[in-house]
Amino acid sequence: MLDSIRMRLTLWYTGVLALVIVVLCVVAYFIFWRSAVRRTDANLVELSDSFLVTLRAELEDQTGPDVFRTAAQVAIDEHHFRDTVYAIVDQTGKVIISSQETPSADAPMKAARRQILSSASFQKFLASSMQSDRLFGHIAVTEAGYRAFAQRFLAKGSSYTLIILQSLHPQKEVVEEAGSLFAWLIPIAILMASIGGYFLARKSLAPVVAMSSQAGRIGSSNLDERLTVQNEKDELGHLARSFNGLLNRLSESFNRQRRFMADASHELRTPVAILRGESEVALSQQARTPEEYRESLGVLHHEAERLTHIVDDLFTLTRADAGQYPLQPSNFYLDELIAECVHSARTLAQAKKISLTFEGAAESPIHADESLLRRMLLNLLDNAIKYTPDFGRVTVACRRNGQEYEVSIADTGSGIPAELRPRIFERFFRADKARSRSESDGGGAGLGLAISSWIAETHHGRLELTQSDSTGSTFSAYLPADSGHSLSPG
Repeated sequence: MLDSIRMRLTLWYTGVLALVIVVLCVVAYFIFWRSAVRRTDANLVELSDSFLVTLRAELEDQTGPDVFRTAAQVAIDEHHFRDTVYAIVDQTGKVIISSQETPSADAPMKAARRQILSSASFQKFLASSMQSDRLFGHIAVTEAGYRAFAQRFLAKGSSYTLIILQSLHPQKEVVEEAGSLFAWLIPIAILMASIGGYFLARKSLAPVVAMSSQAGRIGSSNLDERLTVQNEKDELGHLARSFNGLLNRLSESFNRQRRFMADASHELRTPVAILRGESEVALSQQARTPEEYRESLGVLHHEAERLTHIVDDLFTLTRADAGQYPLQPSNFYLDELIAECVHSARTLAQAKKISLTFEGAAESPIHADESLLRRMLLNLLDNAIKYTPDFGRVTVACRRNGQEYEVSIADTGSGIPAELRPRIFERFFRADKARSRSESDGGGAGLGLAISSWIAETHHGRLELTQSDSTGSTFSAYLPADSGHSLSPG
């Protein structure tokens, strides 16, 4: 049951609301009780003042041997209430007169009053009242108890203390009724909150359930589908947009993977078909001259080298995508590496009567993987030479711009059309229409620029096509010159 977010939200909502309701009810109950006690205290003060006014008036009107007692009895009779007890004590704490001496037909009430005045709780309050002019207290003689008020006054030159006790039974009944009402209202409120919270959670999570169902139907065959965004401004809309962004990236990755596999199969199929065809031709003829065998073996060797080159490039890109290509950075001079690569590529240039020059550069210390940078430079040089017509020119330059080196390789080929330039770094892409070449050139599979771009990015740099028109193309590699720059394999 708790595995459901809807149920957990309902339980949390109900629990928090129940806690709030209980706290509010307890606070309300306490405030209500305190208010009842304060009203009782105010009533006791009012009764005390009224009683003393009556007592003083009777003392002036009464005559006889025991004027004070007679006046007090009259005051008690005039202010007599069912749940109120009066007592007047002298300076020694002796009760002179009390309402229990008032004639009454209610015998149980008289007995209860005598029990109150003789109780230990009343005696304790009486002792405390002798030391204060005004004092409130509680007499715990019954289940509800009595609220007590003592006030000192002067009469006939003597000091007396008036004590009034009022039963708290009516207040207790009212408070108990309020408590019973709370006891009914709290469970009902919690039950209604649970039902409302459940439907609220259900309605709030309905878009999530819908997105979950829709996402469950999306697979490799329908990656073009996207989740419906009901409200782009709320959290669920943000979740849907994020998930759709993930689907976009996955779809792009799947399409790139499919294209990669299709292109790889196509590129591998050609040399494999040539190897198979040439070997079948060689085996089908029983008598061949050594020259013919050497020619066949030369074709097989050439296609085997091409196949090895393609497989090696595929393996490099696969390890690069997985972030598992081992980098071996070291300190060396970039200008010396460029000079070595230009010297190595000079033979290819001479075969096409191409002028290959390196303009030279100042000392360019760098901390990088020398073998990877060598591969990048050779790929770019090989690419420039292949797409430059005979008697053309390839120029290599290296310069430092701030915190990075710029290595540019310019050729005098026919250039790349503008609509194809954004795709030149894609794997297996070859702008054949713009820069045509035959498969017998020893051409690659369209992986050279992709690998070169990855090498530059691995060194926290970049490879860009900075210029391409009818006069030729220029590729520029930007590499960080900071020797302390850390390298990453992916």
